[in-house]
Amino acid sequence: MHLVIIGNGITGVTAACTARRLNASARITLVSAESAHHYSRPALMYLYLGHLRYADVKPYEDWFWAENRLELVHAEATGVDTAARTVQLATGQVLAYDRLLLATGSVVRTADWPGQQLRGVQGFYGLPDLERMARATQGIGHAVVVGGGLIGVELAEMLHSRGIRVTWLVREQRYWQSVLPPEEAALLTAHIRRHGIDLRLATELREVLGDAQGRVRAVLTTTGQELPAGWVGLATGVTPNLALAQAAGLATDRGILVNELLEASVPGVYAAGDCAQHRQPAPGEVAVEQLWYTGRMQGETVAHTLCGQPTPYRRGQWFNSAKFFSLEYQTYGRVPAQAGADTASFCWQHPSGRHLLRLNFRLSDHAVTGVNALGLRQRQAVWERWLGEQTPIGTVVAQLAAANFDAEFSRQHEPAIRRAFARQFPAIPLAGRPRRRGLFGAWPG
Repeated sequence: MHLVIIGNGITGVTAACTARRLNASARITLVSAESAHHYSRPALMYLYLGHLRYADVKPYEDWFWAENRLELVHAEATGVDTAARTVQLATGQVLAYDRLLLATGSVVRTADWPGQQLRGVQGFYGLPDLERMARATQGIGHAVVVGGGLIGVELAEMLHSRGIRVTWLVREQRYWQSVLPPEEAALLTAHIRRHGIDLRLATELREVLGDAQGRVRAVLTTTGQELPAGWVGLATGVTPNLALAQAAGLATDRGILVNELLEASVPGVYAAGDCAQHRQPAPGEVAVEQLWYTGRMQGETVAHTLCGQPTPYRRGQWFNSAKFFSLEYQTYGRVPAQAGADTASFCWQHPSGRHLLRLNFRLSDHAVTGVNALGLRQRQAVWERWLGEQTPIGTVVAQLAAANFDAEFSRQHEPAIRRAFARQFPAIPLAGRPRRRGLFGAWPG
């Protein structure tokens, strides 16, 4: 079997490595125009910050690929003939395949702003974007980031680390309001501003203004303000990269449409990761998943099917994590921006404004349904178990220290959280003996 994989991101590489483990004799070819080798996309910002070198963000040494007989082709795939089962490359080479996996990832999404084609205006997704940004921000004093969310905060932190003054335009009334409840959004807004970022809510970009050399010099906002900008980062999200799939005649919607085996609409062709859209997502799950860990899971799952072991994709409990400057964020289960009528929500905040814990649970049976943690590190395995077993909220609150993953001698907030929960929900008993984490876990907190 010749397996051709388009894309060397986490999905494509995980699929390749898994397929090699399952089928020692298969010929496996990875095609990518972005980079010669796989690198860790979430680690890109640390190259700009100076914390890592490029060699540090490559999970595999260069010898790994030949050692495992994984052929790397650094070229753009320009076409797929699904009838002939061939892939055309920009170099003129044609690759015949028995099975094809499209793991083409995402592309930056932008609006049609006047001036967005000026030099010094760009989105941020991959290594070429980082290299452009590094060149374009040398020696500038001001930058503007457009769009909330996780890419926006990464750009703000990267620029801030080099002494560049950052103005951050966010369209919504509160930060990341499509994802975060109001308390989390308010805490993060204050935290970001404490780091010197000029975060402006309810403010949109109207136009990018250039100088005589065709380079950005300022932006104009919808409030009529002109803000100086030596560089503008467009952080308004990403969208599945569908160009190759659509040219090949595959069925697409927001992404490449796939069934639970991650099969596309043409025999022998599969899609996984950011670019895939599930035709029938499980209840409560989204059709397009654009996260690092779901890309890895899909890559591993589809490899089994590609190697003759049909395996449906099952994501399991939802989780995500991020870092907002020094503040860590984790979420497990379902914590929508606005809790449903069947859900109760408990939110505790430390007076310092640097720690927050939200617990959601069903009103009908008190089963815990989700958690948000800011400035409090949580253990994923514990939360997956609690959510999977639909553990009663009274037990979760009493045993909360079991999920604590902070440093051994850092302050524990579980006693204060238990007291706050008892005041807000006096009718719900805390079941079980309170615990402390680590070496002191055997004694009550």
